[in-house]
Amino acid sequence: MNDTGVDLSANEPRVSLPVGGFSPIPAVSDPDEMMLVLAMRRDRILATLTLFAGIGLAVSLPFALKAGAEFFLPTTAALVIAIALVPVLEWLERRRMPSAVAALICIVLFVLAANIALAAIVVPAVEFFRKLPERIDRIQMNIAPLIDLYSSLESYLNRAVRHLAAPGPVRTAQTAAVTPPSSILEFAATSAPGAIVQVFFGILVIFFFLAGWTRLRRRTITSRTSFGGAMATARVIQHVVDDTAAYLGTITLINLTLGLVVSGVLWVMGMPYPLMWGGIVALLNYVPYFGPIAAVLLLGLGGLMTFRDIWAAVFPAILMLGCHLVEANAITPMIVGRRLTISPILILISISFWSWVWGTPGALLAVPLLIILQTVLGAVGKPDIAGFLFEHGAMAHAPNNKKDADEESHGKVG
Repeated sequence: MNDTGVDLSANEPRVSLPVGGFSPIPAVSDPDEMMLVLAMRRDRILATLTLFAGIGLAVSLPFALKAGAEFFLPTTAALVIAIALVPVLEWLERRRMPSAVAALICIVLFVLAANIALAAIVVPAVEFFRKLPERIDRIQMNIAPLIDLYSSLESYLNRAVRHLAAPGPVRTAQTAAVTPPSSILEFAATSAPGAIVQVFFGILVIFFFLAGWTRLRRRTITSRTSFGGAMATARVIQHVVDDTAAYLGTITLINLTLGLVVSGVLWVMGMPYPLMWGGIVALLNYVPYFGPIAAVLLLGLGGLMTFRDIWAAVFPAILMLGCHLVEANAITPMIVGRRLTISPILILISISFWSWVWGTPGALLAVPLLIILQTVLGAVGKPDIAGFLFEHGAMAHAPNNKKDADEESHGKVG
């Protein structure tokens, strides 16, 4: 505004978009430059909409996975198992074996190993824990020293209960007897049809994935329009396969060794079903942090059910705890190395998330899925959401006072 009171800024060309929260288009006189500015602003708006759509998808995806667990769980488990079996498939194909035959051999080996594991764990476990109601007296006798230790506190509580109780005879509450299933067939009677369908579906997914793996990888790489893109795609695929197979193969070998050590010691002690306990230890050790704790508790319960001496009863749990400490702090870091090192916070978050979505199978798949995601993000680059929002971002608002306007006009950063 000049001395005569005429607003000269009204004659300046200015274009603005009616989008709330976005800074106005700066005044330019060149039409080409104006089109460039408009195109950049349009791209930022589309990118912002894509970001919000991605956030909405990320929020809704867990609920969709949980609701469709009957489909997503066997499919995801089959894909993870298939990726872990790819090195075996490639080894067979290098010996001039057809892809379909090699995939069938991988399936047979996997099913055979799974059946041996189930026969060694599930059948004895059902028979052993059926005896739990009969062994309550032995458990109480083993923990009698602990009960005697707190006998004074128990007497005080009993006196307090008698003072607060209403007049009349006190009746001891009867505990309902726990009736375990008489057989594994009875336990699986209601869920067997669905389980059989899911297992059969998973086996088919593994077979067709392995049978078409070489062709699918070749097509994915050759479909890239540039040599650099083809090499990057091949590198990502190879890293995902190598890391997933290396982790699952190494952890499986470590867990089997740990289970055999525990089984051997328990066999020497005379504990029933030593292979069952070794299988339980090996299976639960796939779940970091929580699995070994569950194994210690189960071995403690089994020891209390089996042995009459308190020290012999707690020895299986102490044995498992000591073996786990050696394995987790010395053997696994030395064998796995730093290449597959994952942040403990990410492991805990992954286990909590997939356990909430799919329960115990989700906890078993948590670390392999985390490795796959981490490998892909490490190859393609992690999205810089903070930089998008706050560094020259589309969410930057227009200056709302004279000080902000002066700082922007002089190129200062507030």
